[in-house]
Amino acid sequence: MTNAEGAEYRQLHETVLDRLGSDIVAGALAPGTRISADDVVTQYSVSRTVVREVVRVLESLGLLAVRRRVGITVLGEEHWNSLDPSVIRWKLAGPQRFEQLSSLSELRSGIEPLAARLAATRATPEQCGALTAAVIGMSSTSRAADTDAYLAHDSDFHRTLLTASGNPLLRAMSQIVVEVLEGRTRHSLMPHVAETEAIRLHGVVASSIQMGDADAAEAAMRAIVSESATAVEQMKDDEDTRE
Repeated sequence: MTNAEGAEYRQLHETVLDRLGSDIVAGALAPGTRISADDVVTQYSVSRTVVREVVRVLESLGLLAVRRRVGITVLGEEHWNSLDPSVIRWKLAGPQRFEQLSSLSELRSGIEPLAARLAATRATPEQCGALTAAVIGMSSTSRAADTDAYLAHDSDFHRTLLTASGNPLLRAMSQIVVEVLEGRTRHSLMPHVAETEAIRLHGVVASSIQMGDADAAEAAMRAIVSESATAVEQMKDDEDTRE
């Protein structure tokens, strides 16, 4: 397979994966629905190899079950790997977006304040510098907080924070948090101008970690997560009012 053919294959694979994954997570393909590989081949004009690989990935995520003499069946949410970044991304793109954000906010409230507390005693000088640089970047792009530039700095901050905790399990949660941040930006759930208090709190977390003040770092990080959850809830109320 040439490089061009390989790139085309990957693009087709990602397209079909995203479409099927999104349809299942959004409920367009209900639990118990039988899927025909031949129908997918026809619908997306792709090879059986592409479909086989897509089905394998969705099966690994708990969205599909493949059984001999039964075929391919859509599974219910209780079977999904709900912490997988792809599942999170698909759910944020669906009709239950706000419910997903609420659940993720609850998860973040359990892991990020703890990460901040641990980072206050474990962060390296380089990580402290990276946190400060991320806050400076957020501040410099705060008047366009719904853009990729602000998102990049915000993501760097949270990714660095979880890594600086020194706990490999918390570090593994970084992509989940980044998916939340990306999802808010992707689906226009970020304010155009960042809240001044949110930027200040990020700065407090960074400086508290640098000073080794675990209590202050934890408290500021908890306030950040709470502020984010409140902002999303307000957006949900605004949307409900418009409807």
